[in-house]
Amino acid sequence: QLQASGGGLVQAGGSLRLSCKASRFIFDSYGVGWFRQAPGKEREGVSCIRKSDRSIIYGDLVKGRFTISTDYAKKILYLQMNSLKPEDTAVYYCAAELNSDCEGDFSNWGPGTQVTVSS
Repeated sequence: QLQASGGGLVQAGGSLRLSCKASRFIFDSYGVGWFRQAPGKEREGVSCIRKSDRSIIYGDLVKGRFTISTDYAKKILYLQMNSLKPEDTAVYYCAAELNSDCEGDFSNWGPGTQVTVSS
């Protein structure tokens, strides 16, 4: 139901744009977000759009470098990642939760896309 794409290998300082296509969702009824998990580390939140007012949250490590956006008509969630650093290397997941304001668990996850940033 969620399919992320756009990952790859990029040099430090470069950019990537991730996309997440949703199917069988009434997309604008969901809080939607991006998460990532690096090897040996816990999963962390990257960015999220609240369902109630569509306000946006960014993790401290990505503020000012990453931008989340959505095309609700096309049911696509994006993550524009600029000024990438080696520590951004991780598997990136998109997720959605009905009526979520980005608190609590998400129950709908995509399979993830690998982002590798070389130094």
